[in-house]
Amino acid sequence: MAQSGNLARLIINGKSAQIDEVREAVTALRKDGHALDVRVTWEGGDGLRMVHEAAVEGVSRVIAGGGDGTVNEIVAGLMAVAPERRPTLGILPLGSANDFAHGVGLPLEPQPALELALSGHEHDVDVARLGEDCFINMATGGFGAEITTSTPVALKRLLGGGAYSLMGMLKAWRYQPYQGVLSWPDGELTTPLFLLAIGNGRQAGGGQCLAPAAKLDDGLLEVVAVRHFSSLHDMRQLLSEIERLPEDGEFVRTIRTPRLSFRSDTSFPLNLDGEPRHLKQFEVSLEPRAIKLSMPDTSELLNSSP
Repeated sequence: MAQSGNLARLIINGKSAQIDEVREAVTALRKDGHALDVRVTWEGGDGLRMVHEAAVEGVSRVIAGGGDGTVNEIVAGLMAVAPERRPTLGILPLGSANDFAHGVGLPLEPQPALELALSGHEHDVDVARLGEDCFINMATGGFGAEITTSTPVALKRLLGGGAYSLMGMLKAWRYQPYQGVLSWPDGELTTPLFLLAIGNGRQAGGGQCLAPAAKLDDGLLEVVAVRHFSSLHDMRQLLSEIERLPEDGEFVRTIRTPRLSFRSDTSFPLNLDGEPRHLKQFEVSLEPRAIKLSMPDTSELLNSSP
């Protein structure tokens, strides 16, 4: 357990800074003896700067207060710090989907989430690198990325994860597949892609479990490549395979690998923990056990005990 005398810093998305339950949780934990201060982000890049400042000041734990995009920015900030100076990461889930927090099994109420972030066991977890970007949870490409980035924020907040399913139904039959080539140390696959999921964590898109066997500490990505369909019959088969994620199905291919590269003749939509990109080619690799994460010892995303 972390010592309450160690300084922790909550870096909270400005959109969530006025939530009464968060303020009450911070006050209660300070009264319990935790040394916790708060920084509020205003614009892009603030999280990166605040993580750097925390590391320079010797802060022992940095807590990302926000959704998956906020967690992604704080992870990027930690990865920019020398390994020996990186604070432990804690998470206060405050987004509309909270896919990473759900996958890890974190509490979603502010006070228990902050308590775990401050006092939970530290587990060494992998971080994925994609060019200059990092992600701790998942990158989704093709249909998945288009749905995640095009769903209106207000609709996501109103319906939670269900908003993604609604937008999916509205867009599915207008989707144009992307011809792409996937390469990894043991193989290569050329296919018209409907969906690509590259998982360090398990779920994205508001609760869709796309990489159920993924672990945060095994040094492997779980990649799910879904081939495009052309009929309602094909779509039913595709959905059936997504339910069971075969290693080599008619529409679904599952790959476990420490690194993966992709190339295409056209820009491919990609979403990294809520952050959109469009790339013709990219390579993803894992940096094993790169950061310490405060998380439940019983999390299904752990391959080993502390």
